[in-house]
This record gives sequence, C-alpha cells and structure tokens, in this order.
Amino acid sequence: MDQRELDSRIKALQKAIAEKEPASNVITIMETLKNNVNPTEELLRATKAGMVVAKQRANPNKDIARLASEIVAKWKKTVEAEKQKKLKMSASSPPKTAAVSSAAPPAEAKGFTGDSSKRRWETDKVDTKRTGIPSRDACIGLIYNGLCFMSEEPSSNIIIKAIEVEQAAFDAFKGDNSEYRSKLRSLFQNLKNVSNRELGTRVLSGEITAARFVLMTHDELKSAERRREDEKLHLENMKKAQVPMAEKSISDALKCGRCGQKKVSYSQAQTRSADEPMTTFCECTVCGNRWKFS
Repeated sequence: MDQRELDSRIKALQKAIAEKEPASNVITIMETLKNNVNPTEELLRATKAGMVVAKQRANPNKDIARLASEIVAKWKKTVEAEKQKKLKMSASSPPKTAAVSSAAPPAEAKGFTGDSSKRRWETDKVDTKRTGIPSRDACIGLIYNGLCFMSEEPSSNIIIKAIEVEQAAFDAFKGDNSEYRSKLRSLFQNLKNVSNRELGTRVLSGEITAARFVLMTHDELKSAERRREDEKLHLENMKKAQVPMAEKSISDALKCGRCGQKKVSYSQAQTRSADEPMTTFCECTVCGNRWKFS
C-alpha cells in the first residue's frame, strides 16, 4: 500500500469514527491497515497513520481498541526491525572512498563515548515520538534518560527498551492515567540512583523484563547492598525489642516533687558496684515527671 492509498484509508477511518458508523465498518478499515500496510517511519510520518490508529486504543469498543493496539505494536516492531537492519548494513559495509574510510564509525556501532552521567535523549539525538500521544512520548523520554544514565549502551538499544517499558506500564495500568505516570516517575528515580547502578543494567540486558519492571515494588527495586543494610537494621531492631525491660511497680509512698501526687511508678537497677545501693528510677504517672535516687 503506497502513501496515497494509505492516506485515503486513514481519512476513511477518521470519517467512520467521526460519523459514528457501525463498529464493523471501522474494524474492516483497520483490518486492511493491519494486513496490507508495510510501514516505514517516513510513510507513517507523512500520513500520520500511527497517531490516528494509536488514538483508537482508547476507543470504548473493546474490539476496536484491541485491534488498534495490535496494529501499533506490529508497525512499531516492523519500523524498529528495519532501523536495526539498516544500522547493521551500514556498520558492516566497507567504505567506498578514502574520505569515508577516514571518518569515525557511527557511535551506534561502538556504543556511547563521553560523559555518561550527562546523557539524555536530547543530547543523544533520539526520536522519542513513537506513540503519537505527547504525554506517552514524554514518558518514553523519561525512561530513556533513566536507562542511559551512566550507561555506555548504544542509543538504539536504549530507546527500544524505553519503548517496551512505557508500553508495559501503559498496559499494566490500563492507559495514560495518574497511576501510570506516578509509576514511571518512580522507576526513573530508581534508575537515576547512583548507588543502584545494577538496576538499569539488568533492565537493558533483559534480566528484568519490561513487564516485570513496571510492577516491581519499592523493596524489589532496591539495590542488593541496600537490601542487606535494611535486613541488618531489621535484625538489630528485633534484638533490641527482645531485651527484657526492668519491671516497674507503683508506689504510694513516693511523692512527685512537681505535682505532689503519690502515684509514682519505679524500677531499680544496680548501676554502681555491688556493695553500693541500687538506683531507683521514678516516673510520675500523673504529670510524667522523672527522677532517680540511690
């Protein structure tokens, strides 16, 4: 399907939705888009087909919404595969002229060089407009910035993973809502944590899948070192809680010097040498005044 025909089908789809035609008409047009379009980034940009179809993922008709998600996912996969293919071809093809051979190889083929702590999608010149929805595209950029922080991975690998994470969050939280945005901000903060550099590496390597990453709890996102410290602190608190406390008694023979009441609790402990008298610790149960004597 060429650009002219795709443009025609997209306009037909917009008209069918605007005029509230039967869902079967909309589905027929979308099935044609799914089966007959061989998408390229240039084609989708020129016709804005990706933006139009992506909007239908929020369609109240579940069949239309599901089909729209399938089309967007298929087009994304095809476009990214074509990009990777061109990248490999350009990296493996020999230089044709002396001028080309003297030029530095693409940064993509070698990985990032420079100050990785200052990497962002803007400085890496990465296109984050992948969904046609500005708020979602901004989230892709946010996750990219988290994943690229102090990483030397090529930007092509990072943007693919950022797209996967955003899509997984969008699916897990049922759309672009406050829970979805809050979770992605939390993931970004954890990825940018200098003491938790292993997290981004594990996500980029696939050890932590995108689907699992977006559902990890606060404790699961912690670094191994932080978890060990928390466990150590927990054990120390447990030990302190198990230390027997001195038993307190109530006496009406002791008088509070502040309020004059004779409702005083006290306990005794040997704080000096064995031949010295014990120390009595007192607390008024009325005003809270505390004192001690031997």
